[in-house]
Amino acid sequence: MRFLALFLGSTAISSSALVAAAPHRGFSDLSPRQSDSCEFDSATAPNCWGNFSLSTNWYEEGPDTGVIREYWFTLVNSTLSPDGVPRMSLTVNGSIPGPTIEADWGDTIVVHVTNGLENNGTSIHWHGIRQFETTEQDGVASITQCPVAPGESLTYRWKASQYGTTWYHSHFSLQAWNGVFGGILIRGPASAPYNEDKGVILLSDWLHETTDSLYDAASTGGPPQANNGLINGLNVYEDGGSRYETNFASGQSYRLRLVNTAIDTMFKFGIDNHTLTVIATDLVPIVPFDTEMISIGIGQRYDVIVKADQAPGNYWMRAIPQLTCSSNEMTLNIKGIVTYDDVAVADPTTNAYEYVDDCDDMPLENLVPALSLDAGDATTQQVMDVGLAVVNGFFKWTLNSNTFLSDWGEPTLTKVLDPGAVFSDSENIITLNETNAWTYLVIESQLGLQHPFHLHGHDFYILAQEPMATFSNSVQLNLSNPPRRDVAMLPPSGFLAIAFQNDNPGVWLAHCHIGWHTSQGFALQLVERASEIPATTNDTVLSDTCTAWNAYQDAKGIVQEDSGV
Repeated sequence: MRFLALFLGSTAISSSALVAAAPHRGFSDLSPRQSDSCEFDSATAPNCWGNFSLSTNWYEEGPDTGVIREYWFTLVNSTLSPDGVPRMSLTVNGSIPGPTIEADWGDTIVVHVTNGLENNGTSIHWHGIRQFETTEQDGVASITQCPVAPGESLTYRWKASQYGTTWYHSHFSLQAWNGVFGGILIRGPASAPYNEDKGVILLSDWLHETTDSLYDAASTGGPPQANNGLINGLNVYEDGGSRYETNFASGQSYRLRLVNTAIDTMFKFGIDNHTLTVIATDLVPIVPFDTEMISIGIGQRYDVIVKADQAPGNYWMRAIPQLTCSSNEMTLNIKGIVTYDDVAVADPTTNAYEYVDDCDDMPLENLVPALSLDAGDATTQQVMDVGLAVVNGFFKWTLNSNTFLSDWGEPTLTKVLDPGAVFSDSENIITLNETNAWTYLVIESQLGLQHPFHLHGHDFYILAQEPMATFSNSVQLNLSNPPRRDVAMLPPSGFLAIAFQNDNPGVWLAHCHIGWHTSQGFALQLVERASEIPATTNDTVLSDTCTAWNAYQDAKGIVQEDSGV
């Protein structure tokens, strides 16, 4: 294996308890494909989408609009002040967050990425996008591609076969949390009516030093305290910065698309005096339920509807870091302002709802998919035990005693295309060859820490999730329309049992979405239906990207010091 290297200090930067009502189950039954076209109207016909609907099984069918949504991203070194404190950042087109990608269900998205960074490779991952038969487009350095070298470009092309809310981010080292991220909004049917879509609201923690410069400290003494948090790239700090603001018209209802983009923070989100009607988890519409505040793990998304039913005025929008699993200087001051009608914007005097500080997922019984699908019986079951080791003074996470290590210069996908390639134990490969068989994956930990676990290439079914417990064959698994999503919390000293169908040939990463932990080796990968992968891969583009990267890293003498993802 070739060992490359990220110089931690020089990597980039040289430019200037929760109360919830029982789920509402009242929307009408729909046929998967409607014989008479039913046009979407968010207020009167939210379940419609032309010849398709909320009940269409998007894993098997969906619209093909023929529309191409094309974007041009240039990654650049910048000096920005999201909260009033200047710091060196890495950005998409010069801003944090980067541009929001917008599309309709069934569109094709084409993104031309140029790496204008001074001394970083890059790759862009489209978080939660299934990438059906397009594993090469998943954008994970050392897994589906080599990093794009400085001065080089790469075009990603994928279809919006799902709809809802997600985000994109760099999947090269800790680059995402230096600023390389943005929202993705895919319009489609909804499980409840609303008047206006307010778009993506990205919740971030924020450090006043670069993540790369903090990596050694995080790997020897634990994650550093975040200095702040941002709502759509904004917040105050001491006497500087500004708050995110939005306006409601009295009597109207608004869809907010919430995304947790943090490196190490779980948020509770709410708007004082307002109820949130939750209509989607990750990219899966659900039966609506009401809550005052919602817990959002790293990488998770929730779509909520808020009705402007309070007296005209100003109200705090809150993103509250949960101290059970993180630390932040600004715990109770990561806020935006919701203003009604033509009321002058001012600091609100409203009070937050009471809440319990925890890092638990929302109750599984509330996360009922609107499209009912059952999990099948397992053909393969794999149990992965989480461990923590210290190697040469640095923390390393392990799964079944293996710390994950991949190679920027020789991604897994290139090895799958080479019949003579040999995988090492440290690549944590699970091989799945049976077409459409069901795989059960159990992540288990005896450590008292929680982890947001993310799977690429699939929505998974949550069969069981228990803290302070050990998985065994006696555990009751829910196979009847269990929650589906692509990020779920591994509870402390407990287990998370998930299921997915082997229906998407490719190489797929699965990992803890705490950025420090991914870099420290908390990951595994699936090689799914390997014999079908070559037919879906452009090996010329793959090879050219690797040739350019390897020439760059050899010329610069770069040595890889993290897990590769």
